[in-house]
Amino acid sequence: MLEQLLIFTRGGLILWTYKELGNALRGSPIDTLIRSCLLEERSGAASYNYDVPGAAYTLKWTFHNDLGLVFVAVYQKILHLLYVDELLAMVKREFSEIYYPKKTVYNEFDDIFQQLRKEAEARAEDIKKSKQVGKPVNNNLGKKQGQLQNGGTDGGNKKKGGGESGKDGGDGDKVKGNAKENGHSNGRTGNGVVQVNCKENGNSTDGAFDVNKLQKLRAKGGKKVDTVVNKGSKAEPTKKIKKNRVWDDSPKESKLDFTDPMSENGSENIAVVAAVEGESMMDKEEIVSSDSETEEDEEPGKDNKVEAKKKGWFSSMFQSIAGKANLEKADLEPALKALKDRLMTKNVAEEIAEKLCESVATSLEGKKLGSFTRISSTVQVAMEEALVRILTPKRSIDILRDVHAAKEQGKPYVVVFVGVNGVGKSTNLAKVAYWLLQHNINVMMAACDTFRSGAVEQLRTHARRLRIPIFEKGYEKDPAIVAKEAIQETNRNGSDVVLVDTAGRMQDNEPLMRALSKLIYVNSPDLILFVGEALVGNDAVDQLSKFNQKLGDLSPSPDPRLIDGILLTKFDTIDDKVGAALSMVYISGAPVMFVGCGQSYTDLKKLNVKSIVKTLLK
Repeated sequence: MLEQLLIFTRGGLILWTYKELGNALRGSPIDTLIRSCLLEERSGAASYNYDVPGAAYTLKWTFHNDLGLVFVAVYQKILHLLYVDELLAMVKREFSEIYYPKKTVYNEFDDIFQQLRKEAEARAEDIKKSKQVGKPVNNNLGKKQGQLQNGGTDGGNKKKGGGESGKDGGDGDKVKGNAKENGHSNGRTGNGVVQVNCKENGNSTDGAFDVNKLQKLRAKGGKKVDTVVNKGSKAEPTKKIKKNRVWDDSPKESKLDFTDPMSENGSENIAVVAAVEGESMMDKEEIVSSDSETEEDEEPGKDNKVEAKKKGWFSSMFQSIAGKANLEKADLEPALKALKDRLMTKNVAEEIAEKLCESVATSLEGKKLGSFTRISSTVQVAMEEALVRILTPKRSIDILRDVHAAKEQGKPYVVVFVGVNGVGKSTNLAKVAYWLLQHNINVMMAACDTFRSGAVEQLRTHARRLRIPIFEKGYEKDPAIVAKEAIQETNRNGSDVVLVDTAGRMQDNEPLMRALSKLIYVNSPDLILFVGEALVGNDAVDQLSKFNQKLGDLSPSPDPRLIDGILLTKFDTIDDKVGAALSMVYISGAPVMFVGCGQSYTDLKKLNVKSIVKTLLK
């Protein structure tokens, strides 16, 4: 049963809607589709599933890009309606004929829609019945295969060689047996497939599908290879005997725990170290060169070589002068393929590049190409707009403003740093602490990495250099409890922000992911930052998607917390391979809030969206 069908403009103006009488949609599936799919350049997908307590919907859509219209159908996920795609195409065709840009009410379309719906339902019902009745298709397929394998038969032999079950199987076996006795003949099996059996030089094969003989031949071949190898190796080289390592006689430490027991209650006297000087790059505006000319403008034929080869120079030149009536998918494929390859060379995950190209193709298909405009330049502009929309944060996350708001409420602002092993969580946590200190915000570190040896000492070194307090309990402690006690400690030392350092963990390590989910559930942090490397490519998709999935699945809360933002590290080591930023934002929907670009405390900056887009399309 179709729940709702909606027609609206790209600007959000609803022109016409259909609702099933007596059925009200639960939640807001249309708004979620626009926010999570259409605006995130996922419109190339076939459908979108929307789940709420008590209901689950499937949404399908289509565009009329020339008129700027969107057609969305909503139905129950369990129904699997077969006629929705066809109905949307029919509605799109009929509504575009009566559409007028200045008109906002289309009550006359009600009767047209009812007729279109009946036609689509009747056609789907006919297809369903034909599938249920038309089961003998397999027998015809067997007959055709028999004819093709036998080189063609006349009408009288079709039934005999058709491979019908239970009739010709015995004859096929007889023929096969005769073929063995004669030594060289052809035999027809029950499936209508001719098997050629030959005896040459005493070696016999019973056909391509004789598994037993195939295994024997493989076994014989393996033995021969072994004997040849053994003959070829005359003398084995003498193995060098490794001498035993002599260790010193110093007594072994019982544990690799060098934390000061006096610091367990948070009362450690921090040694004063020379403060780091310099302004953080977070507060500096990055200047991007305003070169409006792209490589495509400098070399007109570079991105259009495939298209020129396909259609010829005169055809492509004529289209750029006269314009094309409506763009088709075949017209866009050469330019999109070149863009996909370019994105992948910039370290964008293949899956993300493919989805982006599909979304751009969906947004351009059917659109009229203007005069003196090339298809490749049109696709380039559409991709650039799509990348800017993806990388631009959908919601404002101003940490300084949120810190002051939490301070007015009398509670600390808690930030949890999570990520895989070795990406630089502790170092970049110290960079964030340094940036906050420059804005006169009191910061405290919480050493909740109780798993890796040396993690507490590393964080304590940063705290001493920055002259800020650190809360630690040593190793082999529950990180959720350590974080909770650290937040309670802020009431005593007057800290405004608590930066929680967690252990690095792979996304497939369920015990550690369960501990992280518990830490987030117990302490309810204000911000969850995923720390990832700018060096990763396809692995960025797997890391972020599985982190979010595990945090959602392992959380005892019905409304689990997921990743709020991304801190991208080692950004100064990748040159123009900036695709990891795009992959991470696309797969998670979380913005890149910080970019680590060096080894000092000042090397932390914001992500420049225009610079990233320009680099990706360069």
